[in-house]
Amino acid sequence: MNGGRAAGRARPFRALLAHVPLPLRGLRARLVAAFVVVAVVSALSTGALAFREARTGVLQQSQDSVIQQFRKSVDTVAPYTPAAPSRADLQTAVNHVLYDNPSQGWRVMATYKDLRVGTPGADFGELSPELRRTVATTSATVFQRVDVDGHPWLTVGTPVAYDSDGGSGSGLSGTAMYLMVSQGAEEGYVKAMVSGIERATVVALALAVVLALLAASGVLRPVRALRRATRRMAEGHLDVRLTVNGSDELAELSQSFNDTAAALERSVAELRRMEARARRFAADVSHELRTPLTAMAALTDVLDENALRHDRETGDALRLISEGTGRLSALVEDLMEISRFDAGAIRLNLDEVDLAESLRRTLVSRGWQDRVATSLPGPGVLRTRVDPRRLDVVMANLVGNALRHGAPPVRLTMGTREEEAGVAWAVIEVTDGGPGIGEEAMPHIFERFYKAGASRTRSESSGLGLAITAENVHLHGGRVSAANLPGGGAVFTVELPLRRESRAPDPDALAGAR
Repeated sequence: MNGGRAAGRARPFRALLAHVPLPLRGLRARLVAAFVVVAVVSALSTGALAFREARTGVLQQSQDSVIQQFRKSVDTVAPYTPAAPSRADLQTAVNHVLYDNPSQGWRVMATYKDLRVGTPGADFGELSPELRRTVATTSATVFQRVDVDGHPWLTVGTPVAYDSDGGSGSGLSGTAMYLMVSQGAEEGYVKAMVSGIERATVVALALAVVLALLAASGVLRPVRALRRATRRMAEGHLDVRLTVNGSDELAELSQSFNDTAAALERSVAELRRMEARARRFAADVSHELRTPLTAMAALTDVLDENALRHDRETGDALRLISEGTGRLSALVEDLMEISRFDAGAIRLNLDEVDLAESLRRTLVSRGWQDRVATSLPGPGVLRTRVDPRRLDVVMANLVGNALRHGAPPVRLTMGTREEEAGVAWAVIEVTDGGPGIGEEAMPHIFERFYKAGASRTRSESSGLGLAITAENVHLHGGRVSAANLPGGGAVFTVELPLRRESRAPDPDALAGAR
């Protein structure tokens, strides 16, 4: 259940990843992205913390300084302010505070009951009712930050206290002093800090990209070397090795590759030695058997001629010896042919021939012309350069295989096919009406010594005929394949390349050919 849920959660991520361009899925892109993300997150988090602390520090320091200085000025004028001041007294108090702070850009207002006196031109409408009520009911200095038309202001209010009789305490006089001071300068400092943090973030991002590229190059260098070495190994260069530097995981991977390559090289070398010995053994055995078999074949020919003179049992025995000798001779010839293929000693004796006529000669020479239906081009219609003897072997193996293991009707047809690249092919097909080829046998049908089905293991076939057929077709640059027909039966298809000057078969010639 948990695995199913995890797989379900992974599907959207895989679907999203599938839409990412292939170059962006590489290790280099991921390393750079990881470094950039870490750098951005680090820079932004550090910048945010620094900005918050610096902003708080700047505003707090400015606020404390203004409140302390304002309170000090109010305390200075408080002894000279009557308990029930007049408008003139309030104006004097305001002027005194402004005189003490001439370059601060302050806006000061003094109030007593319904009287209000302040800096000329300032309406003090930004003073909130909450701040005024608090000032009227407490002896503490109260402040508040407000925004006026997009500009920050600090508003401060403080009551004017007086000493009670006998010096036993202080009380509120009913007079209050208010201050409004712009914090544009502080806001400028904050904006400057934001710009600095942004620049630092850009620098950190650029540095992260550079570091990511350097790190990616360092990490990917052994990975690229491993990829090149793997490709060379796939091409057959088993002696390739990697240079091991350091002692990290990539170095361990390189060392593991070297160990694997060395073990594989030893194994392949041993397999090649065993294969070479097996080939030499097969070639030697075939060669040694050929001489006595030639003598035996000549002797069995003589015995066949005299078989009718003997009694039935003796004649049957002589025919069995003759048939066994023939099969053994054919097997030895097939083994020698395979040995020549393995040794690379096969050379084609090319000649320009009429393909249809060559196929007809194959059938006639073996007496199959009445057992095989043909649909071939007319004489001289389709010519190309092939090795006539090897083409005869190919067609004899395919037609003989259909006659032995298939069922009537057996058909031999030939035509042409053009590919998009302009390459023309002669297409030869041998079909039969038998049970077809088993699905389990289809991938192995052209392998050496393979026989499809247990019933063929004791047949006359050596299991080399189709393998020799495939080798001969490939020598001509052609292709051979096997398949089952939809209505039953098997079809073997041989495709041989045609020269450009070779003529395609005339449709009328194909229609009239039998």
